[in-house]
Parts: sequence; structure tokens; C-alpha cells
Amino acid sequence: MMQQILRDLYIDPELLTELNDEQKQILFYKMREEQLRRWREREREESGTERVRRGGSGKAVRWLQGHDGEVWVWVMGNAPGDRPYEQIAEELMAERARRQAQLEAQELWREKEAEIEQKFRAAMAKEKARCVAERWREETKIQEDLRRREEQERKRGEEEIRRAEERRARELYISLTQDRQESEREEGEDKEWQEQLLRSKAADEDMKHKARLARAEYQRQSLRAIERGRVAGLSGLFQQTQLNGTGQNRRHSTCPVTRDPSTHTVSTPLPLADIQGPGPGRATPNRRHSTSAGLPAADSPTWSRPPRPASRLSVLRWFREEQLPKRAGFERNSDQIAPWFHGIISRQESESLLMNSLEGSFLVRVSERIWGYTLSYRQQSGFKHFLIDASGDYYSFLGVDQNRHATLADLIDFHKEEVITLSGGERLQEACGQRKGCNDYGGLFQ
Repeated sequence: MMQQILRDLYIDPELLTELNDEQKQILFYKMREEQLRRWREREREESGTERVRRGGSGKAVRWLQGHDGEVWVWVMGNAPGDRPYEQIAEELMAERARRQAQLEAQELWREKEAEIEQKFRAAMAKEKARCVAERWREETKIQEDLRRREEQERKRGEEEIRRAEERRARELYISLTQDRQESEREEGEDKEWQEQLLRSKAADEDMKHKARLARAEYQRQSLRAIERGRVAGLSGLFQQTQLNGTGQNRRHSTCPVTRDPSTHTVSTPLPLADIQGPGPGRATPNRRHSTSAGLPAADSPTWSRPPRPASRLSVLRWFREEQLPKRAGFERNSDQIAPWFHGIISRQESESLLMNSLEGSFLVRVSERIWGYTLSYRQQSGFKHFLIDASGDYYSFLGVDQNRHATLADLIDFHKEEVITLSGGERLQEACGQRKGCNDYGGLFQ
């Protein structure tokens, strides 16, 4: 640092302000001495250049001559106005002593300069160490502050996630409670419909009994009229029995009618042919013919899907009417049923099929709890079951999974590459193609 300052004869003002008075004085002496040294070197260079220039000019020396024509000679001390020799010698000795003293002073100054330089270097090193220590303390303080802020931010994030999880759990609990209440209400309505069906069957049996009695009476009256030969009486009796037969054909119009005061609907019992179920070439009957506010009932109302499956029949109907057009359960590019699809089986059956499979094996079965499916997964220590929501126009895992897929096969292929975000990081590996006995897929494809 000192050599650079002496070489440039310049010091930074900020560095100069940090020096004390003694250090400033030493620095001033060093810079002044460097200036003198440079001045002397420049003078010596200039004098040597002048001598060379004079020697190369080609001029000769010509001696000064006196009045007598001889070379003029001056004897020091004998000429008028000259100083005595002793005085000149004394002055020469004084000059020699002065130069010797100057050389000794210069040597002493070099030693003093080395001492000052060592002291200055030690002071600079100490000051630099102090600056480094202060900077390190400031950086350590900043790092501790940042670490504390990061910890606080992490705690706030964990608290927000915990609150969101609790809020989502409450929402799901309310939704499941509402679904259960809706299912109980649907079961109540189904029980009421069964009672109405039994009453309709009883009324139909009564009408059939009356028709048999009418036919027997008609035959008896016909035989009596033939025996007596009364043609006119036979004709009148025939007309009367014909009227009774017309009433028989209109037996459904005279069936008892029941009114439900809670729903404001009027229900009529079904004909016997409809109650017996569909035969060859016969359409599937509706469960209830009803009118609201006196309007005529529709012949075949559209099936309205309840919030949750009420029975296995409703699951079959949902799969056939909504999922088969979407090729659910089939392979992506063929009409073959996918090896991972097992139809309607229970949880115990799925675990029994996966019992001897490797970790990562899986199968998909139709759920009887929601409108969707259940993915059963084989772990190293047990099994996991994931619900797949298919109530809308897409397929996704029930929960906070944001991945939506157009088909069921797309969802399976996607999670063969990506882990299931709802779990601990499972990835689908091998489909369980083993089937227990003669699997008819629960009657889905019949």
C-alpha cells in the first residue's frame, strides 16, 4: 500500500481520514522525500546529457593568454582579491563535514523510515482486521435475521395449510352427512313405492277374479238359453255379458286411486303385464305413473340420477347409460376390456386378488358408494383404496387432486408416470390381471 502511494504520490481521501496525526506526518515525510529523490535524479540526468552534448560539438580548448603573450596562470591566494588558502581549505573541510553529516542523516532517516513503515503496516493490518470483523458481525446478524424470518414464514404457511385441511374436512363431513340423509329419504320413497305396488297387484288380482266369474256366468247363461230354446232371451243375455266383457277390458280405469298429500301426486297401480316385468320384445316399465296438479303423467320419464347410488340396480343403470358410451373399463385403442378393470367386486375380494401381487400392483372396480370407481393399490405393508369421481364430464381422484382426465384409461396411464398426489407418493406399476373364478364383471356388460 505504501509503495503504491509513493509511486503515484496520491492517497485516497477516505483512507487519509482514517489515519491519525502521527501516521499522516510520516506519510507526508515519505512523500516529500520521494519528491526530492525524483528531483535529484532528474538533475543528474539533465547534467549528464549537457556534458555529452558539449563533448560532441567538435570545439577545441583555447588557453587564455596574458599581456606578455604567454598562457595566463593564476596562483590561488596570490592574486588581488583572492581569499587565503587556509580559509579555502577550511571551507572545503566544512563542506566535506556537511556532506558526511548529510549522508549519516540520510542513513538514520532510512532506519527511521523502515520503523515508521513497519508501524504503519501493522496499523493498516489492524484496521483492516477490525473492518473485516465488523463486516462479518453485520453479515452474521443479517443471516440470523433472514433465518428468523424464514422460520416465521414457514410456521405461518403450516398454520394456513392446517386450517385449510380442517375446513376441507368439515366441508366433506357436511357433504357426506347430506348424502346419507338423501339416501335415507330415497329408501323411504322406495318403500312407499313397494307398498303401492303390492296394492296394485291386489287390485289386479281382484279384477282377474271378477273377469273369471263373468266368463263363468256367461257360459252358464248361454247353456241355459240353448236348453230352453229362447233365442231372444239368449240374445239379450249375450248383450249383457258383452257389456260386462267391455268393463273387464277397462279394468284399469276403475282401479283404486291413491293420493299422496306430502308430494301432491296421484298414483295408479300398474297393469299385471307391467308388474310381471319385461318379456321378449316388451319395453321396460316405469316404476310409477303419477300426475302432479291434475296433469297427465308422461309415458316414459327420463331417469334422474340421485346424489348417491341407492342400490346395485342404479349402479348398473348408471354404468350402462353413462359410462359405456365413454368406453369406461376398455383399453385405449381396442374393444378389449382392460386387464386392470374388474367390474363390481367388494373391497375384500379386491384385497384377496392383490394379496399375492407385487408392490405397485393395482386394479379398478366400480364403487357402490359414489358415482365413480375405486382404485385398489398394493403396498409393501398392506393396501390402499382411492375413490375416483366420475359424476361429471371428467375423471379425477376424489379430494384435492387437480388433475382431470377425459377417460378412465387416461387417468390410469397418467399415474403410471406420475405419483398419486393424495397419498405418500405411490405410482401405478402393474395391473392385476388375476380374476377370481368366472368373473362376469358384476353383470355390467350383460
